[in-house]
Amino acid sequence: MNSDAVLLLGRKDEPTDAVEEYCRYLCEALGKRSVKGEIVRVPWNERGWSGAIEELRKAALSWRGRWVFLQYTALAWSGRGFSRRVPSLLRVLRQAGAYIGVVFHDVEPFAGTRAVDVLRRQMQLRIMRHMLRTADLGVFTISLDVVSWLRPKAKAVFIPVGANLPEMQDDGGATRDPYPIRIAVYGITGGSAGNEECSEIARAIRFATGRGAKLELHAFGRGAAERETEVRKQLKDVPVALQFDGLLPVGSVAYAIRAADATLFVRGPISSRRGSAIAGIASGRPVIAYRGRETATPITEAGVVLVERDNPTELGEAVLRIATDHSLRKELSEQSARAQKEFFGWSAIAERYIEAMKLKT
Repeated sequence: MNSDAVLLLGRKDEPTDAVEEYCRYLCEALGKRSVKGEIVRVPWNERGWSGAIEELRKAALSWRGRWVFLQYTALAWSGRGFSRRVPSLLRVLRQAGAYIGVVFHDVEPFAGTRAVDVLRRQMQLRIMRHMLRTADLGVFTISLDVVSWLRPKAKAVFIPVGANLPEMQDDGGATRDPYPIRIAVYGITGGSAGNEECSEIARAIRFATGRGAKLELHAFGRGAAERETEVRKQLKDVPVALQFDGLLPVGSVAYAIRAADATLFVRGPISSRRGSAIAGIASGRPVIAYRGRETATPITEAGVVLVERDNPTELGEAVLRIATDHSLRKELSEQSARAQKEFFGWSAIAERYIEAMKLKT
């Protein structure tokens, strides 16, 4: 087996591409272990599928004996999530003599109740099952035990994603002692889901400050700046300092989370595939988040305070506990720092990739 690996990307996401960033950090970590990683993008969206497949075929001539990891999200390979062209990519890779891995960043098919949603979900399931049958290895970013369609598991391995942030020197889970307590929110969803997230954030802050907590809220990242007016309106009579920023350089994101005492994640239940949630763990901070079907180890090994989404007061109660209990903040920060080193750091992720590649060849 050639010790090099190709990471194959589809259409670029805008304004930021989290999967591309994932690949860059993974390449860097693999390189430190003498495994050269190369990122290749299939430009089907710009050149059409025929031209993109022909270009891939030429590039794959030099990939015999190399691992090629196709990075799967449904929208990376189709404008509307009907990723029916993926099997043709796998045929090119197989004909070239490459070892094929598929990294399932979208682990489950899209939801929805409309007829088009049902059709899309059926196609996505069919494509994902085909990819796993065809590939030599399937990399899943959540625990294999909670993947609804995975039968059997022989070709599958679980490797959580890391935060798309540079490796930072361990500060031992240090926390700021002075008040007010700063809560960081990294990213807010667009559309109606974002409206709900803003309401949940405001309700939790209002609950905690109403019971004596002295707080600051710093929201930043994708969608945060666009929601400033909305959140300020909901918190107009609440004694809390508010700061909003849009997309920040990765170094500034890392600094913003390290400057906080805890992070609040309300973009759905926390999961080992949610990089924006893991950013808090990677920074050695407590994370307050919703529990869900994908909330399993190693997320539960980190300093995460889990609450139920259908209980409106639990989120605020968790913020209050974090804000008023320094010992709890310190304990949770230390747990996050340990989990980052063992599970979510890029060094640990690269090691798991290397082990999986060796076992499957």
